[in-house]
Amino acid sequence: MSFEPLFLSLRVSAIATVFVFFLGMFTARLFSKRDFYGKAFLESFILLPIVLPPTVVGFILLYLFNRNGLIGNLLSNWFGIEVVFHWMGALIAAIVVAFPLMYQSACAAFTSYDQKLESVALTMGVSRSKTFWTISFPLAWPGLLAGLVLTFARSIGEFGATLMLAGYIPGRTDTVPMTIYFAVQSGNNRLAAFWAIVLIILGYSAVLWLNHWSKKSMTKYKRK
Repeated sequence: MSFEPLFLSLRVSAIATVFVFFLGMFTARLFSKRDFYGKAFLESFILLPIVLPPTVVGFILLYLFNRNGLIGNLLSNWFGIEVVFHWMGALIAAIVVAFPLMYQSACAAFTSYDQKLESVALTMGVSRSKTFWTISFPLAWPGLLAGLVLTFARSIGEFGATLMLAGYIPGRTDTVPMTIYFAVQSGNNRLAAFWAIVLIILGYSAVLWLNHWSKKSMTKYKRK
């Protein structure tokens, strides 16, 4: 049995989680602090992958990132990067489907504390950057961490959009969910069950740790 699907899934999930964490955090920060024309439209667009079937998301990505697509043509001709039928396709799919979860968690995190603390720091001459990293970020960290964990769990379990964009090529795009699906298709239920258990353990461990950490932090907060 090859463990390449697990290594690939962990690599895709780790890169996607880091990218989505920072992009989602700063996007949520911007949107939660400012009102502008078209904000509702942009937010609805950001959250669209939550309500769309993953295969539809994958089809849209395939349309954009194939060699003749708007983005795919640019990446191929200018940078020599091929996304379709490549592990980068799985990475892009994971980023797109996980981003709304991080964005929602970050938005809730940045509106959960007293905003006057930031105003006081700014009136005392503290820069916006320093205010963010010394006040806003620590206060929003519990919500940001929740988004981080959910992003990782969603990324490692992504299937539908990955199937459409990256396909299934053993040794190249065979993430754990893809391996499970094609193992079932070929009648290898034993292999499918093994990888299903691995995914369940990873997902359950992430959620269990998050719940334990949240309760522990809440207990410390009440004691203070």
